[in-house]
Order: sequence, then structure tokens, then C-alpha cells
Amino acid sequence: MAVTPPTDAELDTMIRARLASLGIDLDQLPPGTAADPATGSPGRDSVLASLRSFMRSSVTTLAAYQLPAPAGTDPAHAAAFSQQPAPMLYPSISTEWRS
Repeated sequence: MAVTPPTDAELDTMIRARLASLGIDLDQLPPGTAADPATGSPGRDSVLASLRSFMRSSVTTLAAYQLPAPAGTDPAHAAAFSQQPAPMLYPSISTEWRS
């Protein structure tokens, strides 16, 4: 079954929900595509268009990325290496998070 790309309305709903979960309300921006002359804030429609473009172009590429496996690794196990936690400068700080 072929994957159908999301419509603009579906992406807008997803973007608004994700931003709302972070406490960002796009309705605070001026409507339309023109920037607010007093604050310089971009228009709501231009922000949504930019975020839709980002979602359609970059997210699939980022999601497909896998960390390179060490040389000589069996290809069947290479995907498991990409699930390892990223190295940290101070790993002791994160031990609380993983316990």
C-alpha cells in the first residue's frame, strides 16, 4: 500500500498540536502572510507554510538517518547500533534519567 502524503490541513493540525504541546500559540501571530510592522513578527500563514515545507522536506530525511556502525559489523545488527544512546560528555548526569 502506497503512503499518501498528508494534506496541508492535516499538516497544519499536526504542527499546531505539536507547538501547543510546547506552549506556543500561533494565533498570537498576525493573520495572513505580511509581517507585523510594529513587532516584525511574521504572518501566521507564512509561518505555517514554512513549517509545512520543513515537515515535507527535512523530517523524512532526519527520520531515515542511522548512526554508522563500526567497521566489520554484520549488516543484520547495524540497525540495532543506531538505537544506542548518543555519547554524552558527562554521562553521570544522565544516569538518573535512565534509572
